[in-house]
Amino acid sequence: MTAAPIRVEHASPSSRYGLAGAAVLLVVLAAAPLWADRANLRLLSEVYAYVALASLWNLLAGYAGLVSVGQQAYVGLGAYVMFALAMLLGVPPLIAIMLSGLIAAAISVPVAALIFRLRGHYFAIGTWVVAEVFRLSAAQVSALGGGSGISLPADIVTSMAASRAEREYLFYWVALMLAVVVLGLIFALLRSRYGLALTAIRDNENAARASGVDVGRVKLVVYVVTAFGTGLVGALIFLQKLRISPDTAFSVNDWTAFVIFIVVIGGVGRVEGPIIGTIVFFALRQTFADLGSTYLLMLGAIAIGVMIWAPQGIWGWIANRYGWQLLPLERRVVAQDDRLERG
Repeated sequence: MTAAPIRVEHASPSSRYGLAGAAVLLVVLAAAPLWADRANLRLLSEVYAYVALASLWNLLAGYAGLVSVGQQAYVGLGAYVMFALAMLLGVPPLIAIMLSGLIAAAISVPVAALIFRLRGHYFAIGTWVVAEVFRLSAAQVSALGGGSGISLPADIVTSMAASRAEREYLFYWVALMLAVVVLGLIFALLRSRYGLALTAIRDNENAARASGVDVGRVKLVVYVVTAFGTGLVGALIFLQKLRISPDTAFSVNDWTAFVIFIVVIGGVGRVEGPIIGTIVFFALRQTFADLGSTYLLMLGAIAIGVMIWAPQGIWGWIANRYGWQLLPLERRVVAQDDRLERG
């Protein structure tokens, strides 16, 4: 008897519905300037920035096993490079954003050569030290305000758009586009052969190495890609703020602690996890931020509760219980007659 031919599938019924829903949602969000006021546009832009940052950190830690507590290094680096290009060299701000990502990626290569010598918690501490070095270095650049920071000149701001409303729309659409590009880049990476290697590394690094995966090379690619995306997001965040200082640009609380919280509660090692985590984070922030320090205690308690009762995060729990996936990443071997199926 001849064995039935087989094929490899990515999509499942839930992922098809998920992609259709995502397409509809993207159209609705792209039209947000028609139905949202200025405050809500700024809030949505911030949501997109955190989705991108959390997705990049999830790629780094959840797939490559590189647990960094210093990703604020590339947020601040991207922001400062954008300010320097716009103010000192006269580069248009939107072009400066792209160049900021490329420069952040280039700088990440020698940084990786240094910190990849460290393992485990030493690696995490090393990333924080690198971020502090970047922060202290930025504070010495007098042309960009030194330790007190600097604001973008009015002529640079008005060069992007004549009216304030037009600038708000422009910032919003760029933030949305950047979030989509980051998610698309991660999606494409995980669907490639590097995605298979990352999945193997995530499941068992030693077994992946024994199977012929060049673990060091794959991790370097992920680190550089993450630095590129994080630099882009950092540049956009501070272009929208119109002012920068070392303490805000390299804030471990804003750009790393909150990002880790988002990924942990959403689901580490799941593409959908950072999206779910960002929604939960902003829902909590908008509801309880006025409580001051109590709000931070609540975030900590929620994170501990999720790690105890749902260690794979909210989306991990949902996916394991119901078998859902919103983005078709998992590969399934399916017989052509559809009678044989393996996950």
